[in-house]
Amino acid sequence: MTHQHDGNQVVEDVVVFKRSYVYAILLPLTFLLGLATGYIVWGGGETEETAVETPVAVVTEEQVIERYDVPVDDDPYLGPEDAPITIVEFSDFNCGYCRKWYVETLQPLLDAYPDQIRFVYRDFPLLAESSVTAAYAAQCANEQGAFWDFHDALFTRQEPMNLETYLLYVEEFDLDTDAFEECYESERTSIEVENDARFAAGLGIRGTPTFFINGLALVGAQPIENFQRLIEDELAN
Repeated sequence: MTHQHDGNQVVEDVVVFKRSYVYAILLPLTFLLGLATGYIVWGGGETEETAVETPVAVVTEEQVIERYDVPVDDDPYLGPEDAPITIVEFSDFNCGYCRKWYVETLQPLLDAYPDQIRFVYRDFPLLAESSVTAAYAAQCANEQGAFWDFHDALFTRQEPMNLETYLLYVEEFDLDTDAFEECYESERTSIEVENDARFAAGLGIRGTPTFFINGLALVGAQPIENFQRLIEDELAN
């Protein structure tokens, strides 16, 4: 089932950005993200219609199409660094399906494979300007070792995504307020957010959440069983 929502196409369990909408969003955000140069055309020769189809090779039960090279970079992660399974998520803190997957699937998945998964979060903030500011704030929290506190709060609470809310989190998590504000106002974390977004665009990702399990793509807030199937295959090989 396909639904239309705020200029995006919601296909089952993933928000897919129309190419024209992505460009419209990116135009004002180039001043924040620095993506005026280097942003990717989604695929040579694709039409508008084909461009809104699956943006990367989706792993289904019947077929594994391609293994992508998706480095961890220096992004925050959960689990052991030398885990045999690395899951990289490209996500947006405003994405309802990203929130759904976080609430329903992430912790059960980590509990099922406590020593075998390294889970990495990478930013792809395209839904709203507040997606960008939330990404900046979480990266500033990361400088004080509190990325996952911010990550969890941003996905589970209903407060508006603005500086006032971020400062409440800073106080709650006992962070250095001056250091956080200096980081946030300098926008130095824009480099990290930009790098993630540019890399995601280079892969052809236009939907959130998108996951790579040891480089195998899985798109959308899919049930835990789909992740387990891929993980078990990887562990067996």
